[in-house]
Amino acid sequence: MPKKTLRSLIPTPARIREIKSLRILGEWVYASNLWHLNRYSASMAFFVGLFVAFVPIPSQMVLAAVLAVLLRCNLPLSVALVWVTNPVTMPAIFFMAYKVGALIIDVPVQDIEFELSVHWFTHQLTLIWRPFLLGCLICGLFCGSVGYFSVSMAWRYRVVRHWKERKRRRAERQRAAATDNIGD
Repeated sequence: MPKKTLRSLIPTPARIREIKSLRILGEWVYASNLWHLNRYSASMAFFVGLFVAFVPIPSQMVLAAVLAVLLRCNLPLSVALVWVTNPVTMPAIFFMAYKVGALIIDVPVQDIEFELSVHWFTHQLTLIWRPFLLGCLICGLFCGSVGYFSVSMAWRYRVVRHWKERKRRRAERQRAAATDNIGD
């Protein structure tokens, strides 16, 4: 995982303390795992952010922030990942979730013509809400899990690679020091 890239996007603890609007939330908002990057906080942030992206409610960012605090994972990363479902991608993602839910419940996929009106919500949504919510839950759990395990494995791979590289460099320095001692 490109830790330096992620770290450059996340504000420093000193910068966070300077944000006056966060003071009303109390001291818990300054908990270390909420702002620092380690394997757990980054992996769990990917799970939370991608899972909440599939929750079909307004204010997904607030839900992601609450879950990040409860699970002690990286807060900015969790909230930012919710934007996977933005106004451009949301119709396609939620339609796919509806199709997944309809496939699992084994109901026919209905031809839906979306219209932003109270009439549509009261009549059309009542016909599709079960497969839609089930599909959102399944897609959210799947994408969140894939994000969690991908970040965790990438982080672990990078750490192991750095350990091996450091071990190789140490061995080279010891060989060089040993040949210098033999030559003296």
